[in-house]
Amino acid sequence: MPKTSKTPRKIEAAFFDVDNTILRGSSSFLFGKAAFKKGFFKRKDFWRMAWEQARFISRGEKLNSLDVIKDKALSLVAGHRAVDLTDLTDLVYNDYISPKLWPETVRIAQEHMKAGREVWLVTATPKEIAEVIAHRLGLTGGLGTLVEVGADGVLTGKLVGQTLHGKAKRKAVKALALERNISLKRSYAYSDSVNDLPMLNAVGNPHCVNPDVALRYYAKEASWPILDFKKRELRANKK
Repeated sequence: MPKTSKTPRKIEAAFFDVDNTILRGSSSFLFGKAAFKKGFFKRKDFWRMAWEQARFISRGEKLNSLDVIKDKALSLVAGHRAVDLTDLTDLVYNDYISPKLWPETVRIAQEHMKAGREVWLVTATPKEIAEVIAHRLGLTGGLGTLVEVGADGVLTGKLVGQTLHGKAKRKAVKALALERNISLKRSYAYSDSVNDLPMLNAVGNPHCVNPDVALRYYAKEASWPILDFKKRELRANKK
């Protein structure tokens, strides 16, 4: 009787949003801050991004704030070489992103790795930034928005496809699960934003981290775990 090949057992994974989940605030803004220091764009544009960043932290993710930060980040890289984006991303991590990381969320992500799960960052931030953060934290990898690179290796400032946000995150997670034989039913997802409900609902173990008002309400109704590290930070600062 011929031998029958067994289907490989599906693996588990954990998917993490980045902005206000892995780090405090917007990674695109932090990228913009580093670019401003390098003289890529004007002070008035930086202050507009700073204002949107403050609103982003205090109120949670809003589409208009996200679009302003994203569009400015894209415009400032246009005309620069893709290799320069990678070099700048390393600078962004060392000087700006690392100090803003939520240690509690990072610990959870690394515990998933120790448990044998793949851990992926899924963010609207350019893929290059997502991959650098994932690499520095010892995670599996990063999924992010793709910025178009011209034939001469220069960034056009245009997107390849759509911003990795909302339903696009769920689509990307499902595609990755199919590619890497991941069981979404046994997997985990973490986010702060109600806009990530498509991704959170795609897995069997959704978690809310520093949730906005709408996501907190939804999570309570659905009996999802809620992790609020902002309150813990405020208590620590009062001591």
